Amino acid sequence: MESPATALVVKVTCGTEALERLNQGFTVAAAALASGLDVSLWLTGDATWMAVPGRAEDVTLPHAAPLAGLRDALLEGARVTVCGQCAARRDIAEDDLLPGASIRGAAAFVEEVVAPGARALVY
Repeated sequence: MESPATALVVKVTCGTEALERLNQGFTVAAAALASGLDVSLWLTGDATWMAVPGRAEDVTLPHAAPLAGLRDALLEGARVTVCGQCAARRDIAEDDLLPGASIRGAAAFVEEVVAPGARALVY
C-alpha cells in the first residue's frame, strides 16, 4: 500500500531525557498541522513511549504547551507512527498504543521522506 505524499515528516528521537527537544518536535508538528499541512510524526527511541496512554500526561515543561495536548491533536489530524524496532525493544505492541498511532518500519519512513514535495525534520 502506497502512502500519500506528506508535506512535513517530523521524527522525534528522544524521550524525557531531552525534554526540550522532545517538546519542540511535537510543537513544530502540531503547528504545521494547525497551519494546514499534511503532517507525519515518527516516534523513535524513547519518544515511542509518548504514543502509550498515560505517558505524555506525566510530562511537563515550563512555558510549553502540554505534551499530551499536542500529542492528541496530532493523533486526530496527522499520521503518528512508532518505529517498529524501537517498539519491539520496549515490548510495545500495536494494542498498547493510543488510537490513531501505528507501528511501521524503516522502509515506510524512507518512503515518506523521499516522496515528492516532502520535507523532513529530525529532533
